[in-house]
Amino acid sequence: MDWYSEQTDLDLSKQNELRLSCKLPKHIGIIMDGNGRWALEHGLTRTEGHKQGIESVRDIVKACAQIGIPYLTLYAFSLENWKRPSSEVGVLMNLLEYYLKKEIKDLNENNVRLLAIGKISSLPKKVQRLLFEAIDITSKNTGLTLTLALSYSGRWDIVRAVQMIAHDIRRGKIAPEDITEEIFSSYLQTSQLPDPDLIIRTSGEMRLSNFLLWESAYSEIYISNKYWPEFRRDDLYTAIKDYSRRERRFGKISAQIHEASKQNVENVKIEK
Repeated sequence: MDWYSEQTDLDLSKQNELRLSCKLPKHIGIIMDGNGRWALEHGLTRTEGHKQGIESVRDIVKACAQIGIPYLTLYAFSLENWKRPSSEVGVLMNLLEYYLKKEIKDLNENNVRLLAIGKISSLPKKVQRLLFEAIDITSKNTGLTLTLALSYSGRWDIVRAVQMIAHDIRRGKIAPEDITEEIFSSYLQTSQLPDPDLIIRTSGEMRLSNFLLWESAYSEIYISNKYWPEFRRDDLYTAIKDYSRRERRFGKISAQIHEASKQNVENVKIEK
């Protein structure tokens, strides 16, 4: 199905307004929280909440591709989530398998490249196989890069990077004094992704929950009070508008940012 042909005129108008009036984030990370609480408040099982959460995933992925967001990373399953009741973990793995089977054709046909970060070896073998197949099938696509954080932990990835660096030091491949932020970042599983500009968390909780800890040092954070199953494209547009109104200083002061922006505009005029 062509995602671009199924849009309503109203949605197209909203997206055009975003492109014209907002500075779009290059990379959005989303902590998808609240499936279980949404289900309980609606008298449903937690399983139903997770199923409804997939509908939100589907809508947000489509919206990001349609707007032209280059990178979207979804926190789908954390290392800590393995501590949940085995019955719920089993449901989540089955839903992941269902998503990969059902969505890969649409993802590929709409030029989406799929990636995954996390301790993938912990996932069931069938899920691993489907995941690697999907990554391979979409590897040549040039549109939205959709990254699924599965069995993922920011601390785990940082420790893993340190272990790999220590191993390379022992082999003489790198010297301790050569280590920079850029070199350290290259050992993380997110090395092929830009740092997230915007991190969205649903359900009103105000914490990162071990998500992209190194990478989010200068990310703007947006908290939605909606549970993930309720979060849809209009909520994404609201988050992007809020992000666009913020001034990202990266440790500088406002005057420096304004001067740099002015200089960039003048450089563009000269080039023309």
